[in-house]
Amino acid sequence: MFQIIGIVLLFGLVFGSYLMSGGKMDVIIHAAPHELMAIGGAGLAAFLISNSMTVVKATGAGFGKIFGGPKWKAQDYRDLLSLLFLLTKTMKSKGVIALESHIENSHDSTIFNRYPKILKDHFAVDFICDTLRMMTMNLEDPHQVEDSMELQLEKHHHEAAAPGHALQSLADALPALGIVAAVLGVIKTMGSITEPPEVLGLMIGGALVGTFMGVFLAYGLVGPMATRLTEVVNEDAAFYKIIRSVLVAHLHGNAAQISVEIGRGNVPSTAQPSFGEMEETLNNIPAEAA
Repeated sequence: MFQIIGIVLLFGLVFGSYLMSGGKMDVIIHAAPHELMAIGGAGLAAFLISNSMTVVKATGAGFGKIFGGPKWKAQDYRDLLSLLFLLTKTMKSKGVIALESHIENSHDSTIFNRYPKILKDHFAVDFICDTLRMMTMNLEDPHQVEDSMELQLEKHHHEAAAPGHALQSLADALPALGIVAAVLGVIKTMGSITEPPEVLGLMIGGALVGTFMGVFLAYGLVGPMATRLTEVVNEDAAFYKIIRSVLVAHLHGNAAQISVEIGRGNVPSTAQPSFGEMEETLNNIPAEAA
C-alpha cells in the first residue's frame, strides 16, 4: 500500500513541480517512447546478460514481495513456535521413535498438518526435519548442529537475496544508460545542425529527456524497489533463524517451553507475541496434538 502511495507521490510531485515552474510536457511526451526504448531495452539486455534464468524468474516473483511485504505474519511466528514446541516435547517425552514418523513423512504428520502454511514452505520443513534427523542419529553436540544450521541458513539467504542485488545493479546502471540515450540524441542533433533554432532546441530537449529518465528511474523507482525487496527478504529470514534458536536450545537440554521462549525472544518486534500470549497459545494446543 505504501509503495503505491510512494509511486503516485513520486510522479505527482516531480512532474507537478515541472509544470508549476512553467515546463511543458510536449517535449517529454514526444521523446519518452524513444528514450525509454533505448534505456529500458539496454537495461533489460544488461539484466539478462548479468543474471541466470533462476535469478531472472526470482526477480519477477520478487515484485509481489515488494508490494505484498513479508511472507510471515505475527500469527505465523506463533504457529512456528507452537510447531517446534510440539516436536521438541514429543522428542523429550516420547523419545526418538515417536518423532520419526513426523520427520520422515511430514505431509502425513498430525503435527505438521496443524500448520498448513508452514508445511507449504519446503525450506522450513526440510530445515526442521533434517536437523531433527541429525539429532535422532546421535549428533547431539549443540555447537556442531548450530554450525551446520548456520551454513544452511547462509546458503538459503544468499540465494533469496540475489534478486534484490540484481535489481540494485540495474538501478546503478540506469543513469549511465540514460547518458547513452542522451548522447545518441546529441549525435542526431549534430547531424541536423543546419535546422532552425526552434527545431534544434526541441531535439536537444529530447536528448536531455534520456538523462532525466535514466536518473529518475534509477533513484525514484528501481533503486527503492531493490531496497524494499532486500528488506523483505531479511525480515523473512528471521523466521528460519527462530528454528535454529529453538532446536539448539533443545539440544542444550532445556524443556520444550523454555526452548520456545528462547525462540520467542528472536521474533521481530513487530510480530513478537508477548510471554502471556505465547503461553496461552501453547496451553490451547489439544493434548492429543502430539
